Amino acid sequence: MKIKIFNLSDGVHNFNFDEAVKNIELNEPFFGNILVEAELSKAHGQLVLSAKLTAKANFDCDRCNTNFDSTITNTYKMVYLSGMEPEESDSINVTYLPPDADKIVLDDDVRDFALLALPMKRLCNEDCKGLCPRCGKNLNEGDCGCNHETMDDRWLPLMELKNKINNN
Repeated sequence: MKIKIFNLSDGVHNFNFDEAVKNIELNEPFFGNILVEAELSKAHGQLVLSAKLTAKANFDCDRCNTNFDSTITNTYKMVYLSGMEPEESDSINVTYLPPDADKIVLDDDVRDFALLALPMKRLCNEDCKGLCPRCGKNLNEGDCGCNHETMDDRWLPLMELKNKINNN
């Protein structure tokens, strides 16, 4: 994914990219193509890129272990300045381009922001009930019939402590 900036006029320019995830070195859980909608604003030797990316990913639910597909989206902004990078630069969203740069390559940034968009907790749906701790049945498919009233004896000291705290 490249944007040619040589002889690009000042103003706002829109670009759309549809690229296979493997072409920008994205592996599992991503599959198919990644779509990028980019708006590049050029003024006074400065380029500001606003991008929205959309990709498909395949996960196993963290609660019920069901395999599901999800759409991952993320937005980001990058500022491209012409010239040498100062020694003390702590902004990750500012890139310095050499004066003779004729294009911006988006692959690394798109890959990084796609990876940042991956959810920490991967759920097939917000109301996922998970698996029964006794029999392992997927509770999204119905009740398993296990008696959940009985407690594992290992938890009794903790339960006694809880009751003691609540009674005071």
